[in-house]
Amino acid sequence: MSERIYHSKVILFGEYSMIFDATALMVPLNRFSAQWRNASHLSPEAAASNASLKRFADYLSSLDEAKNILDIQRFDHELNHNLFLDSDVPSGYGLGSSGVLVAAVYDRYAPCKSDDLLQLKTLFGKMESFFHGSSSGIDPLQCYIGKPFRISAEGVTLLPDDFIPDDIHVFLADTGKKSNTKPLVQYFKTKREDPSYLVGFQTNYVPCVTACIEHLIQGEKAAFFASLRQLTQGQLKFLRPMITDNSIDLFLEQPDFNLGFKISGSGGGGYVLGFTDDINKTKAFMEGYDIIWVS
Repeated sequence: MSERIYHSKVILFGEYSMIFDATALMVPLNRFSAQWRNASHLSPEAAASNASLKRFADYLSSLDEAKNILDIQRFDHELNHNLFLDSDVPSGYGLGSSGVLVAAVYDRYAPCKSDDLLQLKTLFGKMESFFHGSSSGIDPLQCYIGKPFRISAEGVTLLPDDFIPDDIHVFLADTGKKSNTKPLVQYFKTKREDPSYLVGFQTNYVPCVTACIEHLIQGEKAAFFASLRQLTQGQLKFLRPMITDNSIDLFLEQPDFNLGFKISGSGGGGYVLGFTDDINKTKAFMEGYDIIWVS
């Protein structure tokens, strides 16, 4: 029986607002993936994966929520027999490099798997905190489910694979710079302790996120791009450190067609997320950028 493949992910909307139980929207990205493998002799890359997994196993053995659910003894045994995770998900690019790892470990080592997706999100958040210091758990949940979904405090709603309208195209533009999630999350935690920042974020920014999600799912193109422009301005105001200096022009430009940008993942590097209704004009506008088309 072949090993399951765990795909990378893209947070379309909600990477920071989800902390307030606001709505977020996720889709899988099949371009990158991870899979369990064994080898009699480990390559340098496989050895690095094996060593990282051993450190993760040590962390899980001290985490009550995990050690009561996962067969960590079996995990340790298989790691000592050259198990590793063969992954091409780029690290520091907001595509779920740690998310696929958490999903793969749970899927392989949880004898009794939960159907409660919000409960899984909480567990995955505890597990993924090993890598980022703090995690919502949404990345590994996406990598585990492998389907588009909308999530809020009320629950998880699975969406059709083709829910994005045909006349709205999503892409990733490489900033050429790796992101470090932990300090960005810490920055946001610190900022939200400021009452004026918190009120502004919740009353001005969060509603834009919700509007973008609803207009995209409903296929309301004009309303979607109008809300996206407001969201872009909100990111410039509330999340400026998450926008790299070499991509700031994308957020400030106003082309003569529907094209909008936002951070991807935690921001601070990796990919910038773009939305357009004209692929050819976008390719010309984005000349010099490495592009991955999501839809």
